[in-house]
Amino acid sequence: MTPLNRKIIRDLWRIKGQALAIALIIGSGVAVYIMSLGTLYSLEGARDAYYERNRFVQVFAPLKRAPEHLKAKIAAIPGVETVDLRIAKNVSLDIPGLLEPASGRIISLPETGEQILNVLHLRQGRLLTPGRPDEVLVNEAFATANNFELGSHFSAIINGHKRKLTIVGIVLSPEYIYALGPGALMPDDKRFGIIWMGKKALEAAFDLGSSFTEATVTLQRGAIEADVIDALERLSEPYGGIRAYGRKDQISNWFVNNEIDQLRAMGNAIPPLFLGVAAFLLHIVVSRLIETEREQIGLLKAFGYSDTAAAWLYVKFVMVIIFLGIFIGLGFGTWLGRGMTELYTEYFRLPFLHYIIDGSLYITAALISIAIGLVGTLTSVWRVQRLMPAVAMTPPPPTSYRTAWIERLLQLKGLSEPNRMILRHTLRWPVRSGLSVLGTALAVSILIGTLFFNESLKQLIDIQFFQTQRQDVMLSFVDVRNASSITEIKRLPGVLAVEPFRSVPVRLIVGHLERYENIMGLDADAKMFRQLGTDFNPIKLPTHGLALSTKMANILGVGLGDMITVEVKEGRRPIVTLPVTALIEEYISTPVYMDLTALNRLLGEQPTVNGATLLIDPIQADTLYRELKNIPSIAAVSIQGVLVQSFQDTVEENIGLMITFYVAFATIIAFGVVYNSARISLSERARELASLRVLGFTRGEASYILLGEVGVLTIAALPLGCLIGYGQAVMWTVLMDTELFRMPLIVDRATIALSIVIVLISVTISGLIVRRKLDNLDLVEALKTRE
Repeated sequence: MTPLNRKIIRDLWRIKGQALAIALIIGSGVAVYIMSLGTLYSLEGARDAYYERNRFVQVFAPLKRAPEHLKAKIAAIPGVETVDLRIAKNVSLDIPGLLEPASGRIISLPETGEQILNVLHLRQGRLLTPGRPDEVLVNEAFATANNFELGSHFSAIINGHKRKLTIVGIVLSPEYIYALGPGALMPDDKRFGIIWMGKKALEAAFDLGSSFTEATVTLQRGAIEADVIDALERLSEPYGGIRAYGRKDQISNWFVNNEIDQLRAMGNAIPPLFLGVAAFLLHIVVSRLIETEREQIGLLKAFGYSDTAAAWLYVKFVMVIIFLGIFIGLGFGTWLGRGMTELYTEYFRLPFLHYIIDGSLYITAALISIAIGLVGTLTSVWRVQRLMPAVAMTPPPPTSYRTAWIERLLQLKGLSEPNRMILRHTLRWPVRSGLSVLGTALAVSILIGTLFFNESLKQLIDIQFFQTQRQDVMLSFVDVRNASSITEIKRLPGVLAVEPFRSVPVRLIVGHLERYENIMGLDADAKMFRQLGTDFNPIKLPTHGLALSTKMANILGVGLGDMITVEVKEGRRPIVTLPVTALIEEYISTPVYMDLTALNRLLGEQPTVNGATLLIDPIQADTLYRELKNIPSIAAVSIQGVLVQSFQDTVEENIGLMITFYVAFATIIAFGVVYNSARISLSERARELASLRVLGFTRGEASYILLGEVGVLTIAALPLGCLIGYGQAVMWTVLMDTELFRMPLIVDRATIALSIVIVLISVTISGLIVRRKLDNLDLVEALKTRE
């Protein structure tokens, strides 16, 4: 333990509060970095390994029905490596103990031979046995949610016939890491399941002997996916093919990739804020320390210590604080990363997902922290290097106070002396004051950029589920039916009102731009499935043309009156050109609407429907659900209340956790910035404040002069923080603006007020701590301090 090292320890102990505050800010930045990127690498690694090991499909080509001999033509497409054919259908389920009808996706599986693509991962039980048509495998999430075990039974309506199925295996599939039911935004594992049945059993059930309904392929290395998709669409079109699509458009894979992208954005955007604030605080702390230790530096050099040794002393001082922050961040970040990874296991069904401690990630976080911390103190250490002993031994020149420019500009001569002292001391170091304002503003902005999610999600839920889709139940039929069949639905117990709809898959083309979407035909006076204009007021569907969501209009680059080529992908497949006659606002997907009568006329059909929305009597809901379970023409039942509750529960858990983290991080920033600024100000002005006390100023008056500066800087930081926070909210809405899901930008007064209150509480606590130190100030000792 050398004398210089002892000095470092004594100095750190003397400013332990400031050092700990800076270390916590560094630790927060490191923790977010480790949590975000560590979880990202763990999730990405688990996903990639699972996809490769279980041969996840790269291109999907669903169709209505095609003969198996088409497989040879698909395999001959340039770039195709492996082809697998299967049957996949939506079915209605009757789950024991569940009042509401459930729905499922039933997929064929070879009873013998090895699975070619989308290989299942067996969790429990066994695979299917030939000759047992009622044996099935189910996905693990569905089994867990319904407390299914091996040998459990449930019923499914398969091609109009209700069959009792027996579970012999519980599995995972790379295709359904994130399994969403029809119309759902969040998984509802209790009411939606994936079922695998023997291929021969499904062929017989759906009368699809030697036929398939979906082709899946993998590609050769270097193959161009777009070319393969085009070829598949040409081959499948005569057999009712709607569209072929790549892995990136597969819904489960999209959600996983979207989460990875958000983790990457968080890991790259947030840590620099914390480390930048820490660099600033280190700069002012070390600068003040060097200023107060000028004489000691001069003595060290006079007694033979080199310039480098003196400079290295303060480098080591800074390094101790940085390393303390790094160790806090690495430990806390690892803990958060493990918790985040465990949370993901509840939503993403992977065979394995463990938080990976990546040494390179930890080293990178440490090196970035060290580099930023040292850069922040570079000028101060350079001053030590250049300081001559003779100069260091002399007192620094006294501070020159003069009328501040702002006093002259605003004619503030009438200010009291304490207020004038506060103003002049604030303006004495404009850079330091400005950086203090920026640090506090960042704390406010982080809170606004996080808390706005609450109001935005409330707006999304209100618009989507209470203003637009106002039905209680939505029914999807197995196939297209005559509109007169709606009469049967009206007669069901508890049904108060019914509105039919017709959904048709189409391709929309504008120049070189194209998108696949479903046109939903609705009655012009529909009350349950209502459209809102861009001003969020209800509008009536035009009797001709298309009503596009604003997101779809932006994608295609069209507006009101523009023409769109529409290729219908079922039935006679007409190709027509239609005008955009209305723009609507929705936050989910990119819907396209049309008057039901006009749509039927376009298709050359008599009035037909393939679904309906219901308004029901809650008292008779259970009776209605029992009836719906036994209607073979219904493929899926979506209950609005269940969808909303599932969405709210999932969002509240995830957003609540995120808000907790960021409130804690913002509080640390605000506390660290204010506490360090106030402590440095107290150190600089101890003699001045002690003199005022001797001259008769009370403790409260002396505290007002010291903490008034903190108040001025905080007040200046609030509007700047609100502006930056609004910018962060805009950034998040842009990042989350996808074709599947969008966040409205709602930054209301309550969000701003709560953010300001949290920061003010943190500022008040740090001010009270400094006030206590001021109250305990040794006046005699402070007055002995030389100028």
